[in-house]
Amino acid sequence: MPIEIPDLPPAVLCFGAGDATAGSGLAADVLTLSSMGCHPLPVQTAALLRDTRSADEIWPQDVEIVVAQARAVLEDIPVEGFKLGFCGSVDNALAIAEVLSDYPGLPLVVEPALYAAGDLGEAGDEMAAALADLVLPQTTLLVVGRHELCRLAGVADGGDDSDELPGLDDAIERVLDCGTEYILLTGGGEHAPEVVNRLLGQEGSLRTDVWPRLGGRFLGAGTTLAAAAAAALAHGMALPEAVREAQEFTQQALRHAYRAGMGRALPDRFFWARGKSGNDGEGDE
Repeated sequence: MPIEIPDLPPAVLCFGAGDATAGSGLAADVLTLSSMGCHPLPVQTAALLRDTRSADEIWPQDVEIVVAQARAVLEDIPVEGFKLGFCGSVDNALAIAEVLSDYPGLPLVVEPALYAAGDLGEAGDEMAAALADLVLPQTTLLVVGRHELCRLAGVADGGDDSDELPGLDDAIERVLDCGTEYILLTGGGEHAPEVVNRLLGQEGSLRTDVWPRLGGRFLGAGTTLAAAAAAALAHGMALPEAVREAQEFTQQALRHAYRAGMGRALPDRFFWARGKSGNDGEGDE
């Protein structure tokens, strides 16, 4: 009787920064993708000096190393998708965009992590512009909060105290018009009793999901959500269903988060392996 060889897990190449806490960055991507049955291919774009409380310094990776590592693994292993986090530098953003342009048929999930560019000064704005010009036109799903979306679009968001948010609709329109297929606009950074996430496309709003706002602060919630979406797409799920699946995974990881250090809690991306389960939240398609 012949031995059945199991299907290979879909491979996902992820660009991101090294974070030794494993709360965010590449380590978080590896944990999330592995937990969701994918084979992660991590390419480091920068190194972060941080703990669970704050990031103190960023060292961008040399662009030649980023490109060489990505090209080497892509020529060896077939991939089913890409996930892009913090690029590390403007040069890296430009080079990564060129690499991605060779794979136009594969899903690309972008979670730009522009908050990490704060230590780069004016280079942070240049990085946002580079992403907007070269990466967003190739993006299948942009996972982003209001502030980052407006920054990428180059518009004012009205500030934290604004009820009308005059720049938000303009930002959505600009990003979709530049070629981004879908935006998952997350509400984790807002001040509201619930987290409202909206999936937007050229046809308007595709779905709205409402989740209870959990107490405490987390390191890597957005990274987990984006990597989970990349994993679901790599498994062949349709985008609206992949977004829902990613949110459910992230919600469970956050519900079972733990404080490994003295700062923010870390999502438990392997909650299911520890016998933890449950379902929270409501969604409308």
